[in-house]
Amino acid sequence: MGKLVRDRVPEMIRESGRTPHVVTLSTNAYRSALLDKLHEEAAELSAAQTTESVLEEAADVLEVLAAIAVEHGVSLDTIGEVARTKREKRGGFAMRLWLEAIDPDPDAR
Repeated sequence: MGKLVRDRVPEMIRESGRTPHVVTLSTNAYRSALLDKLHEEAAELSAAQTTESVLEEAADVLEVLAAIAVEHGVSLDTIGEVARTKREKRGGFAMRLWLEAIDPDPDAR
């Protein structure tokens, strides 16, 4: 059952009368667990059916992204700045464009 959990989860388990068994992860294990958690939360976001559940799951994704940023010595604001720069250069997703295919360059032979 092992998985990365939020800091207060063991306390909440104890308050329910149960006993959590936790360990503190090494840096490499923590980084790997964060990526696993990001996949887990992204899957939950993908499965969300209501606006409320989309917001809850998006908040979880954001929390994991913030932890990943901190683990790499940057802030969530830094990720936001990089995203803004990429948006300025390549655009965002507001136009809902789906790339079907790319024809080969006739001059590249």
